[in-house]
Amino acid sequence: MIQSNSPEHPVSLTVSLPAFNEQDNIGPMIDLVRQEVGPLVDDLEIIVVDDGSRDATAQVVEAKTQEDPRVRLVRHPVNLGYGAAVYDGVWAASKDWIFFTDSDRQFSLDELPRFMARLDEADLVIGYRYARSDPWFRRFFGQGWSWLVNLMFGHTARDIDCAYKLFRREVIDTIQVDSRGATFSAEFLVRAKRAGFRIVEEPVSHHPRVAGSQTGANPRVILRAFRELAKLRWRLWRGGHA
Repeated sequence: MIQSNSPEHPVSLTVSLPAFNEQDNIGPMIDLVRQEVGPLVDDLEIIVVDDGSRDATAQVVEAKTQEDPRVRLVRHPVNLGYGAAVYDGVWAASKDWIFFTDSDRQFSLDELPRFMARLDEADLVIGYRYARSDPWFRRFFGQGWSWLVNLMFGHTARDIDCAYKLFRREVIDTIQVDSRGATFSAEFLVRAKRAGFRIVEEPVSHHPRVAGSQTGANPRVILRAFRELAKLRWRLWRGGHA
């Protein structure tokens, strides 16, 4: 699956950013991508998926699209959930490499060059938070979720839901992911592994939020994730698509 990039094939990269009520973060985040990631590649695309925000997130992004044609906005008229926002941003990508991360500025983009270097040996380079800056209950659920996914599907990743993933577009051209909920990352990685793509893991730092408030850890979302995971396991046992 691995293909190398040579000087005759300049690197093109899509950075996908899901966003929900991130009016205070999304503008600075786009600026950080342009300043820190732009010089690393020959062709940059920035896709922001506004997942039905009730604040001015979409308006901030629209202003950025006017000043920089590399910025694109995808809008959900209502909130569809994190998995749907990630999916629509990733599958809207037009470049050879795709990177997605969160819009809340809890991850450092200066670690991306280390991830890019490893695409010489892998198809996906995925992060794991070695010191997660979240409340204890989010850390607890995150560790339990990764443990459960690895138990059900074999080792997939240390930190399933870490929003710092870089991969070749051949991955999304090959696999199909049905989940649009909290199971998206798990299904994405499980199906990529089953399709024969090589996955490597890299540590990534994680910082406290500087603006906005966290969402997630909703009991209904968690229960839905467990149901989706069980359905995925059943489909794969029955020989469902990879």
